[in-house]
Amino acid sequence: MTVFTNCNLWDGTNNSMQAHSWLEVENGRVQQVGQNTPPASDQTVDLKGQYVIPGLINAHTHIMMDPVTNEMEQLSETVVTARALRNLDTLLHAGVTTIRECGCAFNTDLKLKALAQKQPLVAPHILGSGQPLSMTGGHGDFPEQAGGNFSYLVDSPDEVRKAARLVLKAGADNIKVMATGGVMSPGDNIEDTASTVAEMRVAVEEAHHKSKTVAAHAQGHQGIQNALDAGVDSIEHGIYVDEQQAAFMAEHQIYLVPTLNACASISKYGRDQLPDYMIRKNDQVKNDFVKNIKMAFEHGVSVAVGTDAGTPFNSFATGTFEELEIFVNEVQMTPLQALQAAGTVAAHVLHIADDYGTLEVGKVADFLVLQADPLQDITAVAQTDKAVYQAGVLVK
Repeated sequence: MTVFTNCNLWDGTNNSMQAHSWLEVENGRVQQVGQNTPPASDQTVDLKGQYVIPGLINAHTHIMMDPVTNEMEQLSETVVTARALRNLDTLLHAGVTTIRECGCAFNTDLKLKALAQKQPLVAPHILGSGQPLSMTGGHGDFPEQAGGNFSYLVDSPDEVRKAARLVLKAGADNIKVMATGGVMSPGDNIEDTASTVAEMRVAVEEAHHKSKTVAAHAQGHQGIQNALDAGVDSIEHGIYVDEQQAAFMAEHQIYLVPTLNACASISKYGRDQLPDYMIRKNDQVKNDFVKNIKMAFEHGVSVAVGTDAGTPFNSFATGTFEELEIFVNEVQMTPLQALQAAGTVAAHVLHIADDYGTLEVGKVADFLVLQADPLQDITAVAQTDKAVYQAGVLVK
């Protein structure tokens, strides 16, 4: 048993820091939380008045990608695995203690998750999607990437059912479907629709049979509507969501994971280094993107932090902080709401709220120790020498 004393604590449920706090951790989980006099313990860690918050959850990553080189051609499973391990290490040391991977060649995320249950990895807790489901010629049909092993290519409800069962058999926590084109695919436009309602509905049916979720890459308006009609659990990106769709999502608790930092990173760093088609599409949407996500949030949609980490110049080291800052500075969330988006909201997206997202009694003791109060200034989370604890053990 370890008692962490002398801290200002935000457990993820309160609206403010609780001064003079302590928390007791045993077997990786929070046993008690209190203020003032802590219980006696053989092992005590004095946090010296610093600020403790739950570990961050990033609900949309791509650990097989390199955001600096953007090299994706003919990757072997060995290279994909090596990249993934490096990126997972980076995420954890940045304070991201849980991720949902949203598309990984060779089902490498699922294999690493299984490995982590047998031996320790320097990595966040992984919820995986394995290879996404894409239509032939659509977003995700990248034959040059990873030797054609990035997506399951599916062109009918029966093919979707087979692929969904395969990825669930491989251990997926979530099925990723492609409802529209995307910024990074050369052969389509954002407003193009991809998988049909009938196809996505089959993926939802198969996932829900096993109490798993479906996340839809959906950027254009009609594709978003198709995904909603199919019954998906979350909309990823959601660039052209409208008020009617936002109202529906709020009423039916369908989550939005916008990944605003993906667009921002291309705008900041990619203009002279990325293909013209990518810059053109990114420029077309960047202003509408923030405006529509802000509208959706104001309409009561539950918005979660996910960054699309691994896309061009979208850093595993800093992207989660940058997403939080965009939420505060452009979506007009309070720092509290932004941190909830990387905590309780993201935990509900991933269906792990019973164990993660807050520092309540009984939950896994994943937490960060910061020098400044992020509820007052969200940039406090970007502290480079923060302490990161995973299941009560110091990892940085």
